[in-house]
Amino acid sequence: MYDEKFMKRAMQLAFDAASSDEVPVGAVIVLNGEIIGESGNRKERDMSATRHAEIVALELASKKTGNWWLEGAEAYVTLEPCPMCAYAFLLSRVKAVYFGAYDVKAGGCGSKINIFEKGKFNHNVEYSGGYMQDECARLLSNFFAEKRAEKIKPKKS
Repeated sequence: MYDEKFMKRAMQLAFDAASSDEVPVGAVIVLNGEIIGESGNRKERDMSATRHAEIVALELASKKTGNWWLEGAEAYVTLEPCPMCAYAFLLSRVKAVYFGAYDVKAGGCGSKINIFEKGKFNHNVEYSGGYMQDECARLLSNFFAEKRAEKIKPKKS
């Protein structure tokens, strides 16, 4: 069941990622009301296309529990997971995914494709989006607006 405090924590992680020049996405994995894994994006810092916030949070949750099988866990993500991350949630047997902003260009939870389509795989993941959608989307749009502004600034000689 959705709990706003975990989405707020994911938002803080996204904000922290932005301050490290990462695309501001945050993910929190919760089991029995306790955060067992959390991260912001780390693609730039770790120089790896796979270091999405969701993947890192899942890895940390697996280390904390001593098991990659995270049955009963819930994920809170500021942006609709991409297909890679959605499938990682499926493989990890996460119970539910709650996300903020929709990703019409690359979303894996229905916006572009739906990894969580019921009956498609041997495990079903509950999912819903639009939680704190405006705040999550604004963080992303502000980040990219700043990036575009940096590109058009004249260079100092």
